[in-house]
Amino acid sequence: MPRKFFVGGNWKMNGDKASLGELIKTLNSAKLDPNTEVVCGAPSIYLEFARAKLDPKIGVAAQNCYKVKGGAFTGEISPAMIKDVGVHWVILGHSERRWVFGETDELIGQKCAHALENGLGVIACIGEKLDEREAGITEKVINAQTKHFADNIKDWSKVVLAYEPVWAIGTGKTASPAQAQDVHDKLRQWVKANVSEAVANSVRIIYGGSVTGGTCKELGGMKDVDGFLVGGAALKPEFVDIINAKQ
Repeated sequence: MPRKFFVGGNWKMNGDKASLGELIKTLNSAKLDPNTEVVCGAPSIYLEFARAKLDPKIGVAAQNCYKVKGGAFTGEISPAMIKDVGVHWVILGHSERRWVFGETDELIGQKCAHALENGLGVIACIGEKLDEREAGITEKVINAQTKHFADNIKDWSKVVLAYEPVWAIGTGKTASPAQAQDVHDKLRQWVKANVSEAVANSVRIIYGGSVTGGTCKELGGMKDVDGFLVGGAALKPEFVDIINAKQ
């Protein structure tokens, strides 16, 4: 079975009802590749708004969640709440959660387990920092991060792995198609050796890190690049070009 191309748009902490409403109108009226799965990651306060306004064929993701159903956890949201507003995906382990908010591999793994147990799909983010790439330990870093996810995943059909080199996020630097393919291939080999060959063949591994309308076609042509997680460009009309990268 070929892996269905997957494009996620991570809106991060951006937008308001007016600007996101305009973006949603652009997406709803655009001719999108029917063979690409599209999911938009909205700020938690706009999840219900995004789900109500976006065409049903476009999925919605929360950008984070906690590891339990409810309780005295001020400022957090749970998978149960996310599902209650009609949303079926969550982004976990994003580098900004790791490096700005100090989330550990262990916590991210626990969140992943709870999200999957409660029926959410998970966009599981991994990636190395610049000093780690320059030290030649990219593979070691992403394998360790992936292991914390894998230890908490029973059903891989609900998981998309997102490789996001931290040095390429929001910097305008993009991993070359060859660099992206190299890491994605090694990730798939790790999954084959540590999970199963069937999962390695079926799991989608997407690339994130300054993806634009100009870089998406060549990146998307790599054998093991199964889509993108897009930041800044997901707030612009060029997101349509990225969704249609395989056409």
